[in-house]
Amino acid sequence: MSASDNSSANNKAATAHLEDIQGESPEVFQSRYEYYTQYPNKWSRWREYIREPAAEMLGTMTLILFGTGVDCQVVLSTKTGVAASPKGDYLSLNFGWACGAALGVWVSGGISGGHINPAVTLALAVYRKFPWRKVPGYMLGQLIGAWIAALIVFANYFHAIDIFEGGKGVRTLSTASLFATYSLAYMPAANCFFDEFIGAFILLLVVFAVSDRRNGPPPPGLVPLVIFIVILGIGAAFGMQTGYAINPARDLGPRLMTAMVGYGHQVFNYRSQYWLWTPILGSFAGALVAPLVYDVFIFNGDESFINRPSVSARRHFAHARHAERPMAPAGFEPDHAV
Repeated sequence: MSASDNSSANNKAATAHLEDIQGESPEVFQSRYEYYTQYPNKWSRWREYIREPAAEMLGTMTLILFGTGVDCQVVLSTKTGVAASPKGDYLSLNFGWACGAALGVWVSGGISGGHINPAVTLALAVYRKFPWRKVPGYMLGQLIGAWIAALIVFANYFHAIDIFEGGKGVRTLSTASLFATYSLAYMPAANCFFDEFIGAFILLLVVFAVSDRRNGPPPPGLVPLVIFIVILGIGAAFGMQTGYAINPARDLGPRLMTAMVGYGHQVFNYRSQYWLWTPILGSFAGALVAPLVYDVFIFNGDESFINRPSVSARRHFAHARHAERPMAPAGFEPDHAV
């Protein structure tokens, strides 16, 4: 047989179906055998491209559903026209946001790592080699999830908002604050920024600590419980003055929603673009400083640029030890393709 004949036979065998090779009809083959395919249909192949950003979207949506939902229930119920008696207090607010954060991480943790916060995503890219190509998709997913959740909560409570505001369609910052964050009147600009900086600093310090394999991390799957505790603690200790956004998507998504449903430009013009320099820049600043402090004083893994070998060490091919979990902060092991 010639080389060309051999090549033709090999190509034909490679393209033949398994049932054809075994001499069985597709019906008989299907009744006798079962096999796994990663893409059983067209949608499953497309889903692979958006799965991680979609997980971030659903996780952040869960966070905002619980958070803005508890804000609306507690505050709106103080009006007797809305409810016969108040349905919660400041502690209820803290528990609602903590539950939302923990459950949001649980929803998305095994797929995307459960960041549900652009500040966490940026910090992991800077300090833990999280792929930069994924950062835009994650942040967009987080923002969209926050916007969708805020819109759902508004649709659920808009009748109560009308009663609270004193008229149908009346929209002021008193109810806009149920969705985005606003500071107390006595707070100077620098103190507002610092308040959000502190909250984000604490959050990221804990996130990087629990994802450090050499620092007594909780078992995989229990990191959402740690997130619950830290969010509850931040709210109880630092939530009064600026509303502890500590998450740019948590503030910007609902703020965009309020601007679109009747609140207008006032939500962005408040205190000379407060929305930018406090919940966004303050959160990002705290989120970038906390890992730097942690890495300088504690972390010794090779993921951080702080532990990059010196020139003399590189001459001997030295490197730091690998220590970080691959899916921080949620603590789940990543899926492996079959």
